[in-house]
Amino acid sequence: MEHKITSTIITFNEERNIARCIDALAPISDEIIVLDSFSTDRTIEICRSKNVRIEQREWKGYSNAKNHLNQLATHEYIFSVDADEAPDEILQNAIFFIKKEGLIGVYEVNRLTNYCGKWIKHSGWYPDVKTRIFPKSTSQWEGAYVHEELVVEGNPIAKNLAGHLLHYSYYSQKDHRQRADKYSELTAIKMHEKGKRVGPLKPYISAVGRFVAMFFIKKGFLDGKAGFTIARISALSNIYKYKELRRLQHENS
Repeated sequence: MEHKITSTIITFNEERNIARCIDALAPISDEIIVLDSFSTDRTIEICRSKNVRIEQREWKGYSNAKNHLNQLATHEYIFSVDADEAPDEILQNAIFFIKKEGLIGVYEVNRLTNYCGKWIKHSGWYPDVKTRIFPKSTSQWEGAYVHEELVVEGNPIAKNLAGHLLHYSYYSQKDHRQRADKYSELTAIKMHEKGKRVGPLKPYISAVGRFVAMFFIKKGFLDGKAGFTIARISALSNIYKYKELRRLQHENS
């Protein structure tokens, strides 16, 4: 018995990515739902031209948005995708196969990131394995700020699908730095709320550790100039994260 899949996408000003995402999902999806946080660019216009279901709602965090999308889905199985992602042809075929055979349990995909035009195969960025196909009735997204995590009843072992979920993540170094700092700020808030405290040297020790881990241990040097840039920006954002945590410490002491 062939099963059906609802593909879900969260958007906010994603005119650069959303058409590619929808076009890649269309052949394998029985329903596509976009949850938009009142975009001010052409995102909604593009979505309407693709004849997908569109819902708009104020932003309440990643987990909240994804759980809301789960409830909107018509079908039991969900393929959760970000607007800057798109399944390649091999992954599309793998999804065709599991739909035909009958979906059971959960499925993970190998995410491959494009950084300023270059596909990153090292630096700790690949394979970036993510559980993305799951039954909505037994699954829940958790996490208040960043790095939302999918929790599935019974903790089933995910089956890895062939192919790649192509991730068109960063178009410029400036874009990378801005987003890395945004995540660092949210992570600092999360750490502060958990009572974590750090000393004055932690930002710099952590930054050196991050650079060494990404560029040398995880072989970022094999990604060339992009690998160096990724490690450098990640290190700088680590400094920012712990400085922000120290600022929160002093502000609330």
